[in-house]
Amino acid sequence: MFGSSLRGTAMVAAVLAGFAVSCGGDPATPAGATPSAAGAPATSAAATPSPTAPGAATPSPAGPSTSGRASTPPSEEPVSLVRDAFAGLQATLNDSCTPSNCAYFLGRVYDELHRMDRAMKADPKGPGHFPEPIALIAKLDKELGGDRSFENLKKHQTTLIGTRDKINTWMQGHPDDYR
Repeated sequence: MFGSSLRGTAMVAAVLAGFAVSCGGDPATPAGATPSAAGAPATSAAATPSPTAPGAATPSPAGPSTSGRASTPPSEEPVSLVRDAFAGLQATLNDSCTPSNCAYFLGRVYDELHRMDRAMKADPKGPGHFPEPIALIAKLDKELGGDRSFENLKKHQTTLIGTRDKINTWMQGHPDDYR
């Protein structure tokens, strides 16, 4: 197609670099992409920076959480902007608890709700600007009793999904907070 393998590879690299620059992201890790969510590896060996390259990020020593995503203690994780956290929460709206992905799905909804909670509390407008969503997450946490195991999330699935949906509705009524 490109006449030579090297020229084709260079073209693909240039296009990917252009997308990364225009989106303000790292070309090796697209925003919001996870290997399990994309259905394929997030990066190829050619796109992965070498550990000795200047500015190369070192992988986190943390292992996967019950949701199948890499876990980083909340105190070490950078706080998302409300709009980014809301986008992550909205990304769960078209998914559901099927036998093959229920643990991942419920864990992701839980994670996205708590990412949203941290973002609202750290927002310059202050946590008082988001009273209803923060209260809904606090109520959910009280019901879960600190147990985020799959069995407990499954037991409280209706409350978990209901909390997500109520926060989505609240945010839709406050577009200034996520645009």
